[in-house]
Amino acid sequence: MHNIAESLTDFTGKLIAICSNENTPPEGAYQVNFNRLEIILDGEYDLFVDAKEGSDKLTLTQGNMVYIPSNAWSKPTWDKPCKMISVLFGKHQVGFSFVQYTPDGGFIDVQKHALALPSSMALGHVLDALNCMSDKSRSNVMGEHLANALIQYCLELLGNPVQSKISRSEKLYRSMCIYVQENFHKDITRVTVASRFGVSSAHVSRLFNQEGSVKYADYVTYVRLDRAKFMLKKYNFKLEEIAHRCGFKDTNYFCRVFKNKTGKTPSEYRLGAV
Repeated sequence: MHNIAESLTDFTGKLIAICSNENTPPEGAYQVNFNRLEIILDGEYDLFVDAKEGSDKLTLTQGNMVYIPSNAWSKPTWDKPCKMISVLFGKHQVGFSFVQYTPDGGFIDVQKHALALPSSMALGHVLDALNCMSDKSRSNVMGEHLANALIQYCLELLGNPVQSKISRSEKLYRSMCIYVQENFHKDITRVTVASRFGVSSAHVSRLFNQEGSVKYADYVTYVRLDRAKFMLKKYNFKLEEIAHRCGFKDTNYFCRVFKNKTGKTPSEYRLGAV
């Protein structure tokens, strides 16, 4: 957490783009139900992003930022060394990912933290304003001011004494929830999450039962089904593709779980959403 706060202090960045939310994401694209601000601290960060014309390739360098609205996609190439901070803005919490990457060594240092969002913080108004600027012709100086305002909000949040009153267990639980929401498409088990956060798999279970009142496996299923519902409404993907992109092992299993949890088959849900 210290690295994140230290890196953002006195940071004023150049906003390269405000991405669109128009087109079908390619295989391997990163797409989450959060507004995101990605900040480059060092090196170069190449990525393809959703755009009005279909997609754009961006090259971000030190001091550059890109704003990616909720459910817009991005696809990093990860072919150059870089150091960056990705900030995910949820309704009730903000997630921070500090990433250092080299092509030879892969992800050297990945730190993830999540902080509760006080109701007194009017972040939503800034995010709404940025989301209205996804048309490239309107991604102007005002967007850059708004993006830098988000950074100031983050610094205020990081230095908020209220955060110190939140238990370590709750902070860890919030960070795990964001990790699941970022990686739902992968084979994430209690063991892999436990390894990622340096705890035992039994501790992962206890955190979800105590802090979230839900089993870990049920939470993962909830996140995956939520994304599947979005894809069924938004895209013309075949069921096999949706199952794959949402982390289900096979289509039949996906359909059984979907019907059990929603009372409808994926096809019935899609028809009802039209």
